[in-house]
Amino acid sequence: MPPEAYKMAHPRDLIGHLVTRMPDRHADRYTSLMDYRAIITIEPDKRGGKPCIRGLRITVYDVLDYLASGMSVAEILTDFPDLTEEDIRACLAFAADRERRLMSRSA
Repeated sequence: MPPEAYKMAHPRDLIGHLVTRMPDRHADRYTSLMDYRAIITIEPDKRGGKPCIRGLRITVYDVLDYLASGMSVAEILTDFPDLTEEDIRACLAFAADRERRLMSRSA
């Protein structure tokens, strides 16, 4: 998807672009295409130990809130030039993995 398309894209469409649907023997589920662990860092002395992006002071929650509020990926990248599209995908992958882990604990 070209960068200018992100400006008009709905967040639901972005998630479909950033992750792929993979078959599972139990059920279909969305599986991340990337290993976010090299991008998402947790440091006790930075932002109270919240998951941050590459050691910056920008948290995963900040990025997810911006997306949820309707900001496009292009707008986030313009407002935060230190971020990359890969960073935003890592935030989504982190959130998806965390949700998966929560669901597997409660099942």
